[in-house]
Amino acid sequence: MPRYLARRVTIMVPLLLGVSLIIFVLIRLIPGDPAELLASQWATAEDIALVRRAWGLDRPLPVQYGVFLGNLLRGELGRSVASGVPVSVEIAARYPSTILLAAASMGVAIAVGGTAGIISAQRPYSWWDNGAMVLALLGVSTPAFWAGLMLMLLFSVILGWLPASGMGSLRHLVLPAVTLGMAAAGIIARQTRSSMLDVFGQDYIRTARSKGVAEPAVTYRHALKNAVIPVVTIIGLQFGTLLGGSVIVESVFAWPGMGRLLVDAILVRDYPIVQAAVLLFAATFAGINLLVDLLYGLLDPRIRYD
Repeated sequence: MPRYLARRVTIMVPLLLGVSLIIFVLIRLIPGDPAELLASQWATAEDIALVRRAWGLDRPLPVQYGVFLGNLLRGELGRSVASGVPVSVEIAARYPSTILLAAASMGVAIAVGGTAGIISAQRPYSWWDNGAMVLALLGVSTPAFWAGLMLMLLFSVILGWLPASGMGSLRHLVLPAVTLGMAAAGIIARQTRSSMLDVFGQDYIRTARSKGVAEPAVTYRHALKNAVIPVVTIIGLQFGTLLGGSVIVESVFAWPGMGRLLVDAILVRDYPIVQAAVLLFAATFAGINLLVDLLYGLLDPRIRYD
């Protein structure tokens, strides 16, 4: 286990290095000069040049990337071009909100998708199975921004049950979490159904049923334990999707998280914020996948990491 863990962490280093290079190049391909956006509309060419020089934007791109990596190795993420606040301060204020939203959305997805998938597998090709799979397809196909606006219209404007935006109590978390978790719930439901149906066809399940084992025990004690590993894989992959989807959902619900910070930073070409935010998303996703791989050993004792 320690050697496997060290090897995986070592692999993450070039992965994150590649992500940093890609985002460094892509953000600079977007039209617009941050120096012009920072300077007032009455600024002269000399004023814009001074701003560009102050932020190191007049240097060649390889030099700028080298400075970025050097600061990153020292644990320095630079300062926001727009606000002048250290990037680490901006991210520390927003990152917990995004993790809270992603975790709540994943909880919704697992509860709804897992339950629907198990019941559908128990009653294959029934009206429940067909209805659940249609809803799962709708959840996967519906754009998050449209679903968020419809939920906001129904539960906030028409019924007045839940707040439409912002962050405060747990009531503020409901609509964003449901909106963000809908697509993941559909994917988890379909994967759970497929895995459970495959396990239900195994000989040991037929043997358990022939011995008179109660159906709930067959489902949850025997079948679910062996069907959960593919589902856990999907859950790990969907967590990364939730991080990406938070960019849209946080903007719709004015949720003060990393996604909204990233959108605002892109609009003003705030390079340090964009680079640090995307790199943190990538590191979080890689860490979640590592945890999922380690979880396999707990779910199936036959898996070893020697």
